[in-house]
Amino acid sequence: MRLFAELRYVFPFRLRVSKDLNQFLDFRLPYDYDDYLKSHLSQYANMNQKRLKAQYEGFEQGPIRPPSEAYSLLIRVTRNCPWNRCTFCPVYKGSKFSIRPVAHVKQDIDAVYSFIEKFRELEDAFGHINRFELRDAFRHIQPGQIQAFQAALHWYAAGMRSIFLQDANSLIMKPSELLEILRHLKSRFPQADRITSYARSHTVARISDEHLRSMAEAGLNRIHIGLESGSDEVLRRAKKGVDKHTHIKAGVKVKSAGIELSEYVMPGLGGRELSETHALETADALNQINPDFIRLRTLAIPSSVPLFEEYRSGRFEKLTDLMIAQEILLFIENLNGIDSMVVSDHILNLFQEIEGRLPGEKEHMLKPLREFLKMDPQRRCLYQIGRRIGIFTQLSDMENPRRLAKVEKTSRQLGITSDNVDDAVDELMRRFV
Repeated sequence: MRLFAELRYVFPFRLRVSKDLNQFLDFRLPYDYDDYLKSHLSQYANMNQKRLKAQYEGFEQGPIRPPSEAYSLLIRVTRNCPWNRCTFCPVYKGSKFSIRPVAHVKQDIDAVYSFIEKFRELEDAFGHINRFELRDAFRHIQPGQIQAFQAALHWYAAGMRSIFLQDANSLIMKPSELLEILRHLKSRFPQADRITSYARSHTVARISDEHLRSMAEAGLNRIHIGLESGSDEVLRRAKKGVDKHTHIKAGVKVKSAGIELSEYVMPGLGGRELSETHALETADALNQINPDFIRLRTLAIPSSVPLFEEYRSGRFEKLTDLMIAQEILLFIENLNGIDSMVVSDHILNLFQEIEGRLPGEKEHMLKPLREFLKMDPQRRCLYQIGRRIGIFTQLSDMENPRRLAKVEKTSRQLGITSDNVDDAVDELMRRFV
């Protein structure tokens, strides 16, 4: 059976997932409902009634999660994105937003819990499960249970330490409903160290401090927010539906509630015209928030996003890799007075080695950017291609003769030079998204 095809790779060893593969799956999103409610209030009321009457159709999982949640149990509490207007985002377009009934979410949780308990019954003295015993125990699993089984198996093999609430903005639920879900999760999985969720600043800014503290007490201990930019003009053009002031307000509220905050920044979102403004205003916003994590997500423009038409027509001028490096350099140089952890953990990022805690490791993070900018055009071209085809993960990989030779050969075969490398990189990035 296909269901068990990969089990022999899982037990008795713990599950390992390719880091780069998981990085393909993450796209930063907007996440709110307020504007939608203003223009579609009656539709929302009808939708809410329908969801309460909806029949449970089995365990669900959404399409994305952050790379840092690769080993998390994914619990879907909402479907799709309630804002869904950002010009750079390819996910959820054409999909209808809905909030799942709490009872359905709890049934999903209970389904996973049931499988986890059965896994534990099969454990030997060392905590391992014989794959043949596992196969026999679940030989007659029902089709409607397969997805819950797979989610439980993945999470069990990964150590069962973290849980991620899907989809794009779980905090848009009524606080009482979200609290009920959080408490049920903790009652079923008390061993979990972390429960996290995406959220939008516009949503968080409107949640009372008391409710945020209650969520923290119930187990929600990290929120991922798509800041993208601190520039009001960049945010307006990207149709993010939020301004700098609201970003700062929301970030401060999350921190004050005792919840870890992960803010996502999108290098290149301002294009050539607003690159400097984007870098400086974003750094300024983050200096006022002091998030626990600052995560970089370089802009890519696949043909499926609204921004592509602006790009194709020339109204939006995309930054080259050289310009992206200059923008990130300016951005990090202007991060001051905070102790955030900066992480570049996405496959689309050119510099995966940019990682460190401010302020002490700022120079360490700036070093690869400065080295890249000082390279001669041809060597810089080789790194760009090597990184985009997965041979290089950091600049030091160029010192490996075999890797470098492989990139040189590929570049010759494809006719890529320093004169056309930007077009080649653009095409490669679109294929990743």
